[in-house]
Amino acid sequence: MEVREAIPAAQYVRMSTEHQRYSTENQSDAILQYAVRYGFDIVRTYSDKAKGGLRIDGRDALKQLLHDVQSGAAGFRAILVYDVSRWGRFQDADESAYYEYICRRSGIEVRYKSNAIGGSATGGRHEQRLN
Repeated sequence: MEVREAIPAAQYVRMSTEHQRYSTENQSDAILQYAVRYGFDIVRTYSDKAKGGLRIDGRDALKQLLHDVQSGAAGFRAILVYDVSRWGRFQDADESAYYEYICRRSGIEVRYKSNAIGGSATGGRHEQRLN
């Protein structure tokens, strides 16, 4: 049996209110289980607490994540997110896909642990392993 080296990944977690069902800690726990199952090693966490998902304004962690990706010095090959709604509930669906495209263009795939319609805002699969 071939042993593959774990793929370095960042996780992005977001919670919009203190009363939300999935705290950033719960999201991190679920993402960790996903990472172990699919061969990822979480090397960095980006966390936006008490931030709405309709706009990128005020979401400093997401802005930093995108900056790190675009700088070419991210140090990870995938971004793991609990589900598409944690990435954002942007008014324009193209905005979410655009941020995902920025990552993909830099060679970093955005992967969702839970998503009934697939693994990405652009229709990718969440259970497909990166090579």
